[in-house]
Amino acid sequence: MLYRPYRSEDFAALFATEEACFQPPFRFGRRMMQRLVNSPHGATWIAAEEERLTGFAIVEWSEETDGVVGYIQTIEVAPEWRGQGIGRELLRRVEGSARAAGATVIWLHVDAENAAAIRLYEANGYEYEGRKDGFYALGRAALVYGKPLEASGPQPSGVD
Repeated sequence: MLYRPYRSEDFAALFATEEACFQPPFRFGRRMMQRLVNSPHGATWIAAEEERLTGFAIVEWSEETDGVVGYIQTIEVAPEWRGQGIGRELLRRVEGSARAAGATVIWLHVDAENAAAIRLYEANGYEYEGRKDGFYALGRAALVYGKPLEASGPQPSGVD
């Protein structure tokens, strides 16, 4: 499996993965996804097998009063590739990007009904910080998870 930074030519496959992973009204629209992958304060990581996109993850960061904070916008693995550790590796990659940008903490929202994602985050050191009812479409609740980032750590390479 190859892990690498996003390139503009990845957009069609990335958006097709978004469409495979989430149904309306729960998916990002094309315009929002373009904004996320082109953010100057973010990073998008691609997982690919023989040039076929198998998953991706997007993180953004911002300067807050307490320092730089990372926020995971999404981690998505194509349904046929789940259960192979791709999500875990993409999570490690976006954490590394946030850390490289100076973030000392990273957080996210996850659908309260997405048990697989919740297991991924908890298994990787994320701690439950609260619940936001009605955060997602159709009134679905989000759980909020966060994790402190070490000051330094191994930087992601392109291949595993």
